[in-house]
Amino acid sequence: MSKQVKKVVLAYSGGLDTSVILKWLEVEYGCEVVTFTADLGQGEELEPARRKAELLGIKDIFIEDLKEEFVRDYVFPMFRANTVYEGMYLLGTAIARPLIAKRQIEIAKEVGADAVCHGATGKGNDQVRFELGYYGLNPNIKVIAPWREWELNSRTKLIEFAEKHQIPIPTDKRGEAPFSVDANLLHTSSEGKALEDPWTMAEEYVYSRTDNPVTAPAEPEYIDVEFEKGDPVAINGVALSPAALLTKLNEHGKTHGIGRLDLLENRFVGMKSRGIYETPGGTIMLAAHRGIEQITLDSGAMHLKDSIMPKYAELIYNGFWFSPEREMLQALINTSQEFVAGTVRLMLFKGSVQIVGRKSQYGLYSMEHVTFEEDSVYDQRDAAGFIKLNALRLQLLNQRGKITEPPSYD
Repeated sequence: MSKQVKKVVLAYSGGLDTSVILKWLEVEYGCEVVTFTADLGQGEELEPARRKAELLGIKDIFIEDLKEEFVRDYVFPMFRANTVYEGMYLLGTAIARPLIAKRQIEIAKEVGADAVCHGATGKGNDQVRFELGYYGLNPNIKVIAPWREWELNSRTKLIEFAEKHQIPIPTDKRGEAPFSVDANLLHTSSEGKALEDPWTMAEEYVYSRTDNPVTAPAEPEYIDVEFEKGDPVAINGVALSPAALLTKLNEHGKTHGIGRLDLLENRFVGMKSRGIYETPGGTIMLAAHRGIEQITLDSGAMHLKDSIMPKYAELIYNGFWFSPEREMLQALINTSQEFVAGTVRLMLFKGSVQIVGRKSQYGLYSMEHVTFEEDSVYDQRDAAGFIKLNALRLQLLNQRGKITEPPSYD
């Protein structure tokens, strides 16, 4: 791409990689750099990122707390669909990227920038997610992806560049990290290096959001999660904001070692990769949501939702949050949640979460209809005709199978 860039908004963490990218942009593109750091609940102090950017001469520095928006407008809508990728992954990394991309584009418009930049590598999914987000919101924006352009393809070269340009390097960053970590309020993702062999069990030190299930409390804990229109709104009778509620569920999940996942997944770019994920609050929330849907959703609506969920999950995983098809599916999902309200009781115990109770003012469960005792609302004789009509096509197929000679069309 042309290097005629005047101003670029960089997704900036304050770490070694993005600090090198910051200076590299100034050197290679001769442009002004604006930094944007999003607080999505990664659990890190973000003021050092501000000080680092100031030290590197940046004038426009954006550091924003987006936790509430993240959970309310991205995590909750995704969980209304009971979304899992390849049957297991709760999409903690994928769901964060569209929000970061959206704010970069908004900031670019605000400061008059003509380009945006991310620090994702050329092997992963995040480059796709960021850039599909950028182009979906501003098709004319210029996108800079340093890992696809530069020659700084080793830790040694990054450090040499940093030293040459007087970029401070913390002592603990000079050695090779045993694995990379991405984190937000929904999850942590650990990949690479020490975790690349899929046969080797991850060491306990890899896990930061969950206690070891083996040493978790010997007694179960019971919690009640209340829902309105498909979203959790309270825990044990205490109303909480979206981010505060997920934070509380994370605390419960951590204590009981809930939400660990060792996954070998199929990346959108074509290769398989191994990730160690921790999603303590999300795992509890998924179980609770399925529990409230069990009692409030009609069978046809539930089965339709389940049938479209894999496609919805794939769209999020691949970076198509801002696509019309994702929005169409979201509209269908949201419509299904109108009466998904009530309370679910869960048992948390040594890495597991179980539904043990559910109730709703909109419940479709009828004890009169399902009782084993005598009732006056269901005539069991009606089932005979129901079965005969459904068996008719099977009977006709069976009769056809008894024809010994194929039909003649002469």
